[in-house]
Amino acid sequence: MTAGRNALGALRLPTGVSAVVPTLPLSLLDFVGIEHGESAHSAIAGAVGIAQAVEDAGYRRYWVSEHHNMRSLACSAPEILIAHVAAQTGRIRVGAAGIMLPNHAAFKVAETFRTLVAMYPGRIDLALGRAPGTDPLSAHVLRRGLRVDPAAEFPTQVAELLAFLGDGFPEDHPYAPLVAAPVVDERPEIFLLGSSGYGPAFAAVNGLRAVFAHHMSPEIAVEVLRDYRRRFTPRLEGDTPYSAMSVLSFASEDQDAVVEFEAAWTLTMQNLRRGVREPLRPEQVTELARSAQFRTGPRDESRMVVGEPKAVAERLLELKAAAEVDEIVVVTPSLDRARRTGSLVALAEAWRRAA
Repeated sequence: MTAGRNALGALRLPTGVSAVVPTLPLSLLDFVGIEHGESAHSAIAGAVGIAQAVEDAGYRRYWVSEHHNMRSLACSAPEILIAHVAAQTGRIRVGAAGIMLPNHAAFKVAETFRTLVAMYPGRIDLALGRAPGTDPLSAHVLRRGLRVDPAAEFPTQVAELLAFLGDGFPEDHPYAPLVAAPVVDERPEIFLLGSSGYGPAFAAVNGLRAVFAHHMSPEIAVEVLRDYRRRFTPRLEGDTPYSAMSVLSFASEDQDAVVEFEAAWTLTMQNLRRGVREPLRPEQVTELARSAQFRTGPRDESRMVVGEPKAVAERLLELKAAAEVDEIVVVTPSLDRARRTGSLVALAEAWRRAA
């Protein structure tokens, strides 16, 4: 994991903190889902509405993912979505979770996020991933047909990005004369994404913030995040570890809504395994949710936290303490945006009472 230490110099944590003290250690990861029959325009407008709702509820961050070749999602250009959402909110931090760095040139990512910081100082986050966020053919196109090994090249890509964002290059480095414009004093808050042991370990040895996808790998989430804190190596005096964990969650007093959320996630995973990238039809979800087999069958309780708001908040607080993370990032994909919003607001209210 020490491969991140290379000729570009030591990787360091970003300096500075958010200009606004957040109310809750809760954040949201949004896939910007397109509901069946609606336009991408409506989906993006809906995402703005959700961002405004969670800002009012006291969430710390609103993040969008990067996915490609998906008719059911509108998040292929997270940088543009960040600018759009930040323009229509006032306090909440807005960012990408993440930018899939192998799909991009580090120089361009630095320019884009410096521009965002210049537009919205104190509010921009940049979480980095090494997965393609898409299928192999799309990844081939995004990378211009180049054969790349993300596992081998990712440390150098991260080091280049941080150098362009302000760390600087050694004087004899060929990129030393370059300036990622516009030049700003601030950098986005930078995180490393992970769904295996690699991401948190890389973040720890390089003094970076870590986010782990519990919703993808719940069986190892707690241990790898605890290990991140044990292994954290500060780059500057006073640097401390900072971590977050994304958890698939839905909170509602309506048991039918809870079951339909579970059913929608089940169908989404089935579709992805089959290569189906279309929005779910509501009748499909209702049919599965009402079936006796689904209602009486086993639930993936290790992967998702669902139920009444009080129970969901208490379970998320337990996970937060067990993993020793600073915040929980809620993942609430659903084909009913009103239900999603209601869940997120209810969770914030229950969190305040339970914390």
